[in-house]
Amino acid sequence: MTLTRLAATSLLAFSALMAGFQPAKADATFDRCVQNLESAAANSGVRRDIFRASFAGVNGPDRDVLEKAKYQPEFRDQVWDYLDNRVNDEQVAKGQALRARYDSWLDRIERQFGVDRDILLAIWSMESNYGATLERQDVMKSLPQALATLACYDKRRAKFARQQLVAALKIVQAGHVAPRDLTSSWAGAMGHTQFIPTSYLAYAADMDGDGHANIWKSVPDALATAANLLRKNGWQSGRTWGYEVIVPAQYRGKLERDNKTIGQWANLGFRRANGRPFPDGGERANLVRPAGDNGPAFLMTKNFFVLKRYNNADKYALAVGLLGDRIGGYDGLRVDWPRGYKPLSSDERYELQRHLSRYGLYDGKIDGKIGSGSKAAIMALQERAGLPKDGNASKALLDFLRNR
Repeated sequence: MTLTRLAATSLLAFSALMAGFQPAKADATFDRCVQNLESAAANSGVRRDIFRASFAGVNGPDRDVLEKAKYQPEFRDQVWDYLDNRVNDEQVAKGQALRARYDSWLDRIERQFGVDRDILLAIWSMESNYGATLERQDVMKSLPQALATLACYDKRRAKFARQQLVAALKIVQAGHVAPRDLTSSWAGAMGHTQFIPTSYLAYAADMDGDGHANIWKSVPDALATAANLLRKNGWQSGRTWGYEVIVPAQYRGKLERDNKTIGQWANLGFRRANGRPFPDGGERANLVRPAGDNGPAFLMTKNFFVLKRYNNADKYALAVGLLGDRIGGYDGLRVDWPRGYKPLSSDERYELQRHLSRYGLYDGKIDGKIGSGSKAAIMALQERAGLPKDGNASKALLDFLRNR
């Protein structure tokens, strides 16, 4: 080896060695921040031994949390994309099986809180895929590490993260969860029904009677906690979240959203899409058309807006309502979404992802969910094949791949 090459090699080795010291500097910053968090938690009533037990094994920030915090999805889901990923035969079948499994618990929860069991099962599906997400190490985090990372490195979320961290440590201090089991999403949402710590403190319910509302390990506790949130925010027992309706011709193109009674809407010519009569003319509702005139329309009742207290998005509340209806045995929508293509079944979506993976275009989880990674892979395939780059998981695209 020449002296020049030796010098270059030594320089590279030295640079690598110095690069290795960079995380230590970041960790020192993190350590100082955690010490400040400990003092702030102690001032809020959290014992220092609880804080230290919860942070045992936390040696630095979680860089994946920071990536998720700054990530802006490249693709904005159309309402039908959002629903296709969440309201489908696979999730309905899982929900119906769990409906039977937890039948006696659901009876008790309905009696105590007055919230429909199928709505609770739909929330469970939406929040953690009926608990399956809690087993995914690529999704679940150490809550103390995740929230400390946000508190120390994300200025926009720092105040929220500090508040939620103190609340979470109070949950540990009360004995509801062991420090080693204090896991969450990257943003601090916990358990089967994904409650942030302050919401847990407000709504936690010990349904199984063991003295602790353990939403991480007890399905009855998790579902009862969700039911308690809905009840305390005004859920109307025995009523639906909304009705799919046919909009009279004179209202097409108009953004009519006035709150009227069901009877008033009926007098204006609105009727249910399934042909059945409205059950109660006195209930009030708003007209919502998520895809405009060319898609399904709904008269949304108070319970729809209560669902938005769980997640303040129309698409979320609509998905919960539609999935809950299907778990309960009701038909799906009578008017389809204006996709412009034939969508895939649940099994076909898995098949599409396997094809994309086989061509080296997709390296994500084969889960049947067409998210940003799958859409990027579809568009790469479409560009390679000279097809229109629409990113749609269509029957035509799958047929194209099957015939290659």
